[in-house]
Amino acid sequence: MNNSYFIGVDVGTTSTKAIVFSVTGEMKSISNRGYPIAVPRPGWAEQDPEEIFSDVLLAVREAVRQANIAKSEVAAIGFSGAMHSLIAVNAEGQPLTPAIIWADNRSIAQTTRLKQDGTGQALYRRTGTPIHPMSPLTKLLWMREEAIEMFQQAARFISIKEYIFYKLFDRFIVDYSIASATGLFNLKQQQWDAEALDYVGIAPDRLSELVPTTYVLRGFKREYAETMGIDADTPMVVGASDGVLANLGVGAINPRQVAITLGTSGAVRTVVPTPLTDPQGRTFCYALTENHWVIGGPSNNGGIVLRWLRDEFCQTEVTLAKQMNADPYEIMIKAASEIPLGAEGLICLPFLSGERAPYWNAEARGIFFGVGLHHHRAHFIRAVLEGILFSVYSINLALQDLVNPAEEIRASGGFARSGIWLQMAADVFGYDVVVPQVYEGSSFGAAVLAMVAVGQLSQLENVESLIQAGDRYHPHLDYTHRYHQLFDIYDRLYRTNVNDFSLLNQLR
Repeated sequence: MNNSYFIGVDVGTTSTKAIVFSVTGEMKSISNRGYPIAVPRPGWAEQDPEEIFSDVLLAVREAVRQANIAKSEVAAIGFSGAMHSLIAVNAEGQPLTPAIIWADNRSIAQTTRLKQDGTGQALYRRTGTPIHPMSPLTKLLWMREEAIEMFQQAARFISIKEYIFYKLFDRFIVDYSIASATGLFNLKQQQWDAEALDYVGIAPDRLSELVPTTYVLRGFKREYAETMGIDADTPMVVGASDGVLANLGVGAINPRQVAITLGTSGAVRTVVPTPLTDPQGRTFCYALTENHWVIGGPSNNGGIVLRWLRDEFCQTEVTLAKQMNADPYEIMIKAASEIPLGAEGLICLPFLSGERAPYWNAEARGIFFGVGLHHHRAHFIRAVLEGILFSVYSINLALQDLVNPAEEIRASGGFARSGIWLQMAADVFGYDVVVPQVYEGSSFGAAVLAMVAVGQLSQLENVESLIQAGDRYHPHLDYTHRYHQLFDIYDRLYRTNVNDFSLLNQLR
């Protein structure tokens, strides 16, 4: 296979990336197909499954064309997928609902009830999925109670990645990784959890067949093979969720390393050899392989907050970027870098989409605290950048209660393109931040898992041989001390306003 290539396909929240990699880990080409999020009601977040499927096909086609490789040179394709989506489908696999994605908060009432009646903690300890509206478990409860006819009509409930594989192979299958993020999967038994299914009122035959993350399928529909520009018998590896594959893709697969991903959303994760949950319910536990379990927490509010700031308040920077043929985010972040640490007394709680870890509060909302007449737009940009980092730092503190402090951060996602933001991260965390040359961690992780599945790599740990370290950012420890003082205010602001977040939601 030395002259072969592997394709990693990452079906993300706002786009699908298809990347062609050599057997030595070199990125040969990349294609990125974006799609929208619909918000039909406040707090809802949906996507069109068929649109995403079409973009998956086209992303692979464009990546193969750009790489200028023959069909026979594609050794395998591995898949990464965003977690927590839910689609009700009929017996023929046709969607009865849009894909209800992780950012959807319609099941707040069901989530609150689970937390208050004591059921939620027991479900979490067995399944590793925190009780939150992101969870397919709470989405199913909402559907059973609020969309009764749809719930009864549905033959199955699946994720967007399951929909893609059904379209390709006419099989309902789900990997252990995506399943472990549903709130319906028993971590220790590695089967659907009988009590969770009973609680939401479904039988196992309304869910997909469980398979390992290295499960290989061949012989998908020729019409789709022609669209993608590959052979129909090309091995397709079902893969895992985007979060756990981001760790694999940056080589953070032991407890000494923490992976931080900041894209549309954010996450902090580390790998442990056996399932591990948090007595306080702050962290998740998701499967990568039988001997690799990823613990950590997600933040709702990564680049999506910066995009909101760009669209609503930074049209000057957008216009300048067009004139300079530059990225508006680069101009925004450059402006923020000229503002002192702490944005001269301005703190941002970036909870525009509620928040997941470590607070797990869908009713949380954004706050700018300390606004003065001396603040202008660049201060707000700086405060948002720091606030997003505070949100992922708070997750790391929860992780440190479960495992020993890390020695190094591996960075991936969109923020890995910004040296300014990466240096801020090193300063906030107090660790070195390392950026692999291939920083599209989830796509590369999917390709690496495919390499293992077809025998190109003998074990996951060999991923280190494929990773070329890029830039390393060392913390300024005097800055770290100041950031931790500011973080204490950030955390106190959240806790002081918890009850008012709930009241504000009721009065909306």
